[in-house]
Amino acid sequence: MTCVFCQINDSVLENDFAIAFYDKYPVNKGHLLIIPKRHVEQYFDLTVQERSSIDQLLFEGKKMIDEQYQPDGYNIGINCGEAAGQTIFHVHVHLISRFRGDMEDPRGGVRGVIPEKQKY
Repeated sequence: MTCVFCQINDSVLENDFAIAFYDKYPVNKGHLLIIPKRHVEQYFDLTVQERSSIDQLLFEGKKMIDEQYQPDGYNIGINCGEAAGQTIFHVHVHLISRFRGDMEDPRGGVRGVIPEKQKY
């Protein structure tokens, strides 16, 4: 089967080991995905160099999104495995810009992956 992420050619940021591109189905304006160039299914199988390259693009992406959209915050997320919601089995890190009022009560942030556990 062909990996849709291995076919990406519209990156907005790139370095030797990773690329970043806008999410096709963004949560908010500026929502970026950052992936390794090498096809790897799980974050835990990345090399140190690949993780470092992804981290570098996270910071470059934040700067770019800050300049373009001036968000009030960010979520960074990685789904590892089908049980965690991963649907494309090529590691991808979400950099999601957040804005005051984009949801009524954002407290609990990433804990919302299991909605009844978000509020504590």
